Amino acid sequence: MNRLAFLVPLLLFLLFAGVAGYMLTQPKDETVKSAMIGRPLPAFDLPGESEDAPRLASAYFADGTPRLLNVWASWCVPCVAEAPQLEALQRAGAPIVGIAIRDTPEDIARFLARNGDPYIRIARDDISQVQLGIGSSGVPETFVIDGRGIIRYQHIGDVRPDDVPVLLRQLEQAR
Repeated sequence: MNRLAFLVPLLLFLLFAGVAGYMLTQPKDETVKSAMIGRPLPAFDLPGESEDAPRLASAYFADGTPRLLNVWASWCVPCVAEAPQLEALQRAGAPIVGIAIRDTPEDIARFLARNGDPYIRIARDDISQVQLGIGSSGVPETFVIDGRGIIRYQHIGDVRPDDVPVLLRQLEQAR
């Protein structure tokens, strides 16, 4: 009985170590996909980036024009890093709508003045309601929304130079 009390914990430890070792050898998937891909944007109506800017509602995305929806924030360091790539997307003809998360009009204006403004429209999501509703896990994230308001693609993290062609291709496929 004494020997069995020693062997059971040892075998359990070896089993755990074997499973952990096996998992370490497997390629890791760093993506956390939104459950909303393939589904319509949830209904929302957000204030514009400033008090005099137009509001942004989910109906805006159902007019037949595919768009990129970039979830960002002025306090987000990776958002600064992706700014040149968003400008490249804009120059390539991609319409980009921005939703600033938990931000103030003053901070948004400072960020855009420093880093450029590739957006055709910007709204403020003061309580992250839309961010959570579309399945965004953080900032920045970029979504491809087709012309009927359906989420077609999600890019997690900052847009890097090699992501620009991918997003343009995804946007074209959403037509």
